[in-house]
Amino acid sequence: MKVKFLATSAIIAALYIAVTMLVAPISFGQVQFRIAEMFNHLVAFNPRYIVGVTLGVLISNFLLSSVGPLDLIFGVGHTIITLGIFIFICKFVKNIWARLIINTFLFTFTMFIIAYQLNLVLELPFWETWLFVAAGEFTVLAVSAPIMYALNKRLDFKNLI
Repeated sequence: MKVKFLATSAIIAALYIAVTMLVAPISFGQVQFRIAEMFNHLVAFNPRYIVGVTLGVLISNFLLSSVGPLDLIFGVGHTIITLGIFIFICKFVKNIWARLIINTFLFTFTMFIIAYQLNLVLELPFWETWLFVAAGEFTVLAVSAPIMYALNKRLDFKNLI
């Protein structure tokens, strides 16, 4: 592996963790706005960002989650599954705006995985929890999509990693 790839992945993971820590009270639970999820959009520019994002989720959940080890399995699993599907879709969709929109809706839909985890561990009602966590995910990703698009114009995410 190249040093640039490792360094960039570590920086993305560190940013994910820092943003999650900064707003930890609203990053976990039935109603959550994990602002660090905006980094999921990086994969729309280059699939290699999956490493840094997944590492960020893993460490954030390990350090901050009150749900315990299941959050490592379900949270990281959710990220890998959803980004894996998204990377596959990106093979057929080249337009960045379309990718950002697809990513937003895909992550919103797959929040049923997190809702199931919260139902299992905290005995929260599944459908209500899915609605709440999906609404939070949609809000974060919909608001951050134009921000990430604008940042890409300046930083060129495709070639940063």
